[in-house]
Amino acid sequence: MDKPVNQLVVDLELIRRLDKNGPRYTSYPTADRFVGTFNADSYSGWLAKRKNNSVARPLSLYIHIPFCNTLCFYCACNKVITKDRSKSAEYVRYLIKEMAMQAKLLGPDQVVEQLHFGGGTPTFLSDDEIRQMMAAIRQHFKLVKDGEYSIEIDPRKVSDETIALLGEEGFNRISIGVQDFDEEVQRAVNRIQSEEETLRVIHAARANGFKSVSIDLIYGLPKQTLKGFGATLDKIISANPDRLSIYNYAHMPTMFKPQRRIHEEDLPAGQLKLDILSMAVNKLTHAGYVYIGMDHFAKPEDELAVAQRQGRLHRNFQGYSTHSDCDLVALGLSAIGKIGPTYSQNYRELEDYYGALDKDVLPIMRGMELNADDLVRRTIIQALMCHFELTKESINSEFQIDFDNYFATELEELREYEREGLLEMSPQKISVTPKGRMLIRNICMVFDKYLRTRRAQATYSKVI
Repeated sequence: MDKPVNQLVVDLELIRRLDKNGPRYTSYPTADRFVGTFNADSYSGWLAKRKNNSVARPLSLYIHIPFCNTLCFYCACNKVITKDRSKSAEYVRYLIKEMAMQAKLLGPDQVVEQLHFGGGTPTFLSDDEIRQMMAAIRQHFKLVKDGEYSIEIDPRKVSDETIALLGEEGFNRISIGVQDFDEEVQRAVNRIQSEEETLRVIHAARANGFKSVSIDLIYGLPKQTLKGFGATLDKIISANPDRLSIYNYAHMPTMFKPQRRIHEEDLPAGQLKLDILSMAVNKLTHAGYVYIGMDHFAKPEDELAVAQRQGRLHRNFQGYSTHSDCDLVALGLSAIGKIGPTYSQNYRELEDYYGALDKDVLPIMRGMELNADDLVRRTIIQALMCHFELTKESINSEFQIDFDNYFATELEELREYEREGLLEMSPQKISVTPKGRMLIRNICMVFDKYLRTRRAQATYSKVI
């Protein structure tokens, strides 16, 4: 039975007071906890265990395409800036080799329910290279008929013919980067993209049978104004996407070199940034979108919103998902996978990635095998991030612990958030209030054991 959709309350004073740096929890433990001692041999061992398991979970397949032919100054993704199209042909050859190696270790007839091409710019690949990749995927895996097959699109770099090809190849979801239509903002971040280009791609996706269109926006960019971002939101709402993500721009120039080209004096002040966020939430909820969590909104009939109401929502390295029981096989530069109680990440540099595959070694740079404590905390953080509540008895039953004793320190810390009105605690469960939903990362951080041993949280972005 569907649970009622919680309302969202944006308390700007509370957000301003409690805002701090923290993880986005696309995984727990977070990727900065991965270790180099977890290597290709470690990963292969877990694939063998999975192969020997008579009841293997279905797969989610992630493929990272790192290439972009222009640099967006705000970007914190792992990418390779180049106009040399021959680079993608070489990369595809290595991707297919990695895929074949993984498939051999996984065993035959592996079912894939979810496929995502991310980047970079996935459509940096030529149409023939896209066909080549999809043929290899179908050779090594079994794509289910009604799976979730998505790809990220830069509208400036894709033709209607390529969108049609993607539909023919089975893609049924498309994610489009917009960020902001304001021309002054676009110049400040080196991403010039017209409304017409964006609408053309949306129309092409609809015409070619894509079931879902998602739009990415960013607030907090240089030169952004309340009026300008409001106009962008109005145009986006008129385009009627199924999902929207409104990300907080995290200005971390010491970590991400392209951001050094952004002038800090051009960034909106803290109060303006919060006002932009508040306006965005009001416009989207008034237009009928449901707040899923973090930065995500969806139409009430969208699969994410339905999954949340039914308690089936999940969160992984690509964000919110409806496929909670999948192992994640990740291919390509810096890609992160999840097999059983493990995480693994590929090398970040092309030279290292190619070098490992030339030696017939999987290009695993680092990873982690979760212990019993990691697993229980991961389950709790997943529940809070996806459903804004957790039932203590379900945790007790699954992990054979006494929740109140095991998390006595955490429960005491949560009392402060309870006094602030962010959550409600009873002997049976912890429930995040509508006022606490936008600060869910703060609440999850209480259960993050690794943060207790970390002196600083400067490597993480602000939660709002």
